This record gives sequence, structure tokens and C-alpha cells, in this order.
Amino acid sequence: MSRLSVRFVATSLAAAVLAAPSRGAAQPASAAPPPAVAPAPAPQGARVLTLDDALALADVRNETVLISEAGVRRARGVEAQVHSQRLPQLAGSASYDRTLKSEFEGIFDDGSFGGGSDGGDDNAFANLPFGQPNAYRLGLSFSQLIYAGGREHALERQARLGRESASLSVGQTKAQLAFDVAQAFYDAALADRIFGIADETLAQATRTLEQTRAKREAGLVSEFELLRAQVDRDTLQAPRVRAGNNRDVAYFRLKQLIDVPLAAPIELAAQLDDPRLAPAARFATRLAEAEATPTPRLRSAVTQADLGLQASEEEVTIAKAQRKPAIAFQSAYGVVNYPSTFPGFDDWRTNWTLGVGLQLPILTGGRIKAEETIARADVDSAKARLQLVKELSELDDASARASLNAAHAQWESTAGTIQQAGRAYEIAELRFREGLSTQLELSDARLLLASAQVTRARAARDLQLTRVRFALLPELPLGTAGIAAGGEAVVQAADSNGTASAGTAQAPSPTAGATATPAATGTQGARQ
Repeated sequence: MSRLSVRFVATSLAAAVLAAPSRGAAQPASAAPPPAVAPAPAPQGARVLTLDDALALADVRNETVLISEAGVRRARGVEAQVHSQRLPQLAGSASYDRTLKSEFEGIFDDGSFGGGSDGGDDNAFANLPFGQPNAYRLGLSFSQLIYAGGREHALERQARLGRESASLSVGQTKAQLAFDVAQAFYDAALADRIFGIADETLAQATRTLEQTRAKREAGLVSEFELLRAQVDRDTLQAPRVRAGNNRDVAYFRLKQLIDVPLAAPIELAAQLDDPRLAPAARFATRLAEAEATPTPRLRSAVTQADLGLQASEEEVTIAKAQRKPAIAFQSAYGVVNYPSTFPGFDDWRTNWTLGVGLQLPILTGGRIKAEETIARADVDSAKARLQLVKELSELDDASARASLNAAHAQWESTAGTIQQAGRAYEIAELRFREGLSTQLELSDARLLLASAQVTRARAARDLQLTRVRFALLPELPLGTAGIAAGGEAVVQAADSNGTASAGTAQAPSPTAGATATPAATGTQGARQ
């Protein structure tokens, strides 16, 4: 920007302070609302959405939440599966065998086994199982684990820890989803506001062009001034188109997260230009409680890391239990029949056994010792991971508090700036209309006003998102990125010829900086 333009703006601001002290820079920022930019008209039949509405829609059938809830059900199944090993086991069996050829075929027919010339029964062994063409068997087997060296108890505790960790993952997924939806919501609202600023800036440049054309027709300005006004207005067409495209993309991202058809018209009730800028109703209570708590809050990631440590310790118990004997009570009951045709009810023979089984490893080639070494190394790793997660959690909490204070201070500081820029543009437009200033002064004032409006909207978006993140911080996965930049003012400064034009801010991708990186918890699943 040239020194001449800076001098004109400074003179205009001074004139505004002297002429209207009630609207000067010395007035408190909260005394009067900043000049609002009229938003683009909503499509016919558009659904008005608040942040609470968007969050409620996202909670209905979000795929990531469904996946995490399925993980909880799986963990419950593993827990029931492990517990079943301690309960009595009863199994039934039935079989039929048809013998086509046998080594015992005809061995009892010559009378050498049990038969003879004394008139004895030549068929004494006919009902034995040897070489029988048909064999029917029915059976029941029963077993009850008595002792396994503590392995079964350790497996149950490990499965329970896995279920608790999976439940925490559901909470983290829902918190991450809420943060992603809030970021997409406020990104779309910011893109909408930026499009309104670009549209208003283009309208201002169009008014300047019409005034310059009227002056040219009256012979008050040169053709150069008319061409300059024409170029200034036409240059703002492309930024307006880009702002509209960025708005559409931001809306698409939000619709995808809340499961709304991309073609469905919606309107956001974000109120980024509200001078009070109250936090979202859904997070207001939690935010107030968090701000009133000076100490760091317990993070679910810390709890999850602690569960991982306990699961690793149970793994050591499981490995050591392999050195101890495993004792189980066993029983088998069965009936068998070898009829020549179909079996009758009175031809069944019974087998029934009771016993106690014991298994004790004697030589394993060092496998059990190796598994103990692995389990103890996992415990040491889990302890170090838990300590690291605690330190990062405290750092994250302190950073979130500092970011919240900074975002609030930045938003408050923009109120006075936007009032001054708005007043400066009013004076510059009046001076240009009366022929007291040049087109360059008006372009500079328009540039300052657009930049102040974008900065104000971006500060409002950042404050709201910082509030949401601070409220959700205990449930958010450790390592979740902070607030991504909400928009950078693309402004062309005065070039060597003194020409200046106001651009627009382009909203970044709504997903920038919002991807959660879950902290490694070290929780191990229950082993069978």
C-alpha cells in the first residue's frame, strides 16, 4: 500500500473520531455491534440447522460409531468365551459305521473260537465288535476344569479390561465425531460468511464504477479513472466465484458427516457475527465446568493406557501359569450296538468312565521362559507408555486452555477494528462521491474493510471451535490436532502503480487438522 493511501486512511479515521466520537476507537468493543454483511439468501425450502441439530443427525448412524460399538460387542463376546472355560462342558455324539471289508471276517465261522463238536454254541462271539458290518454309537462326554494355575482367572480379568478399553474407544469415537462435525459446521458457516463479504465487496466496487461512469459522462474524471474502476470491479469477480465454490465444498463435507443428501438445501444458524458469540448450547455447561476447574482433567486416553498396563500384567500371570499343572475332572458315557439290520432297544451295550486328568509340562525347550520374558517386556513398555500419555495429557490440557484464552482475546480485539474499518469506508465513499478524494483512497478503504470482516469471522469461528475442543478434551483421543486455520485473507496490496483491490478469504478443507491419532494404549485382547 502506498504512503499516500495510508495517509488518506489515517486522515479519514481521524475525521471519523472527531465527527462522531460515539463511534470512535476509544469506545468499548461491546458498545455497538460491528456492521453485518447480509448473508446470501437461502434456497427455497432450505432446512435451518443449528450445531445441536447437526450433532444429533451425525449421532444417528455414523459408520465410525457403529464400528466402535461393534468392537464393544466383540469384547463382550470374548469375555463370555473366556468365562465359559471355567464352567462344566458337556458334549453329545452319535455315529454309524458300515464295515465293507474286515480282517475278522469269517474268523468265528469255523468253530475254533468258542464252538465245537460237543454241541456248544458255534456263534458265541457273534455279538462281539470284531468284523461286524454295522456299528451304532451314542455318547456323552463331560469335563470340569478344577485347577489351571490361575490362568483362567487372568484370562477373565484380561477380557474384562479389553471390554472396558473398547467402551472407552466408543466414547473417544463419539467425541471425535462431535469435534469433526463442529469443525465442518463452523467451516461451512465461515465459508458462507466469506462469500457474503466477497459479494458485498463486489457490490461496493460496482457502486464505485457507476459513480465513476456518471462522473465521466459529466466530464469530471478522465477515461483512465473509468477504466480503473472497471478493472477494479472485474477483478473481484473471480474471488467471488472462488468463495462460492469453497462454500459449496464446505457444505458438501458437512452434509457427508451428518448423512444428509448432497443436493438437499440447508441453512446454518451459526451467527458468527453475533457480538456476544455465546458457546453452543450442547457444550455450554461442560465448558463452564471445565473453565472453573484449574487442574488438568482426567483423559480417557490415560485410563485406556492404564487398562493396557493391567492387561500386560495379566499376560505375565498367564505365562507363569503354564508351569503349573492343569487338573480337570472327566467322564464319558456311551452306548454301542452291532446289529445285522436296524438296532433294537434291548441290544445296546454301555460304556461309562470317570476320571481325573492332570497335565504338567516337563520339557518345553525354553518356550515358557521366552513367553514370560516377552510378557515382562510388554509390562515395561506399557508402564513407559502410561507415563508418556500422562505427560502429554497434561501438556494438551495446558495448551487447550492457552488456546482458548488466546482465541477469546483475538475475537474481542477484532470488534474495534471492524468498526473503525467500516466507518473509514463510509467516510471514503462519501468523500469519493463528493469529489474530495481519489478512487485509490476508496479502494484502500474497501480493502481494509474486507480484511477486517474476514478476520472477525475467522476469529469467531476459531473461538467457537476452541470452545468445543476444550469441552470435549477429556474424551478426545490423545494427539487430536488443534484448530486448523479457518481462512486466510487473500488480499492484493497496492502495487507499484498504487492500484489496490480487495480479495476474499478462502476456507481450507474442513478436514484439515481434524484427523484423530488415537494414542497407543497397549491394551491386549484376551487370549484363548
